[in-house]
Amino acid sequence: MVLGMALVGCSTASDQEPIVLLVSAASSLTAVFTEIEAAFEQENPGIDVQLNLGGSSALREQILAGAPVDVFASADLVPMDQLVADGLIDGDPAVFATNSMTIAVPPDNPGAVVGLNDLAAPELFVGLCSEEVPCGRYARQVLHKAGVVASIDSNEPDVRSLVSKIELGELDAGIVYQTDVASADGELVGIDIAVEDNVTALYPIGVLEVSPRSVEARQFVDFVLSIEGSSFLKAAGFGVP
Repeated sequence: MVLGMALVGCSTASDQEPIVLLVSAASSLTAVFTEIEAAFEQENPGIDVQLNLGGSSALREQILAGAPVDVFASADLVPMDQLVADGLIDGDPAVFATNSMTIAVPPDNPGAVVGLNDLAAPELFVGLCSEEVPCGRYARQVLHKAGVVASIDSNEPDVRSLVSKIELGELDAGIVYQTDVASADGELVGIDIAVEDNVTALYPIGVLEVSPRSVEARQFVDFVLSIEGSSFLKAAGFGVP
C-alpha cells in the first residue's frame, strides 16, 4: 500500500509537459507537413510540433516581427535568403523539396480551359496568388515565359485560398502547385503546363537563430531531410533533391 502511494506521487518522463516546437511552413506544405508532424511526434513523444501555415512572405514578416518560430520552411528561396541576410537563420538552410506549377480548374471545367492561352480570356474568372508570395511569383514567371497576358480577376494571399476558390467554383481557373491538385481528392483537375514554360519551385528549411529549442528544431529538420521524411514528400508529389 505504501509502495502504491509512493508511485502515485512519483514524477515520470511521461508526466512532463512536452516541448512545443513552432514550425512556420508554406501553405503548399499543409497536407504533407501534417503527415510529417504526426510521424515525427510518434518517434519523439516529448516534442509537440505546432504548425503555423501561410504564405512564405507573410511568415517571413511574422518572424521579422518577433514571432517565436523555431523552424521555417519556405516555398521559395527569396524569403529564406532575406532571413539569412538578416542573420536570423542558424547555419545554412537546406533545400528539401521541389515543385512545379499547373493550371487548376473545377472538376467540370466550366470555362473549357485547355491551356495557358485561355487565361487571357476576359470572360473567364481567373485567379493567381498575389505576386508577393512564391506561388504568385512562379505563376507570373510561367505566364511571362509563355508570352501570355492573363486576365486576372483575383489575387489571393496564399495558395490554399486560391485552391479553395477554384474548388468552390468561384474561379474558372488558376495557377497552383502540382501537389495542390494531387492532394485535392478530385476537387480539382490539373491541366499540364509545357515543360519549356514551367518553373521549378525550390523549398528551403532552416532553424531560427533565436530559437531556444534549437536541438529539437534541428531534430525536426533532420527528420524532414531523412529518408522517412522524403518518403512523405515523394508520396505527396514533391520532388526530392
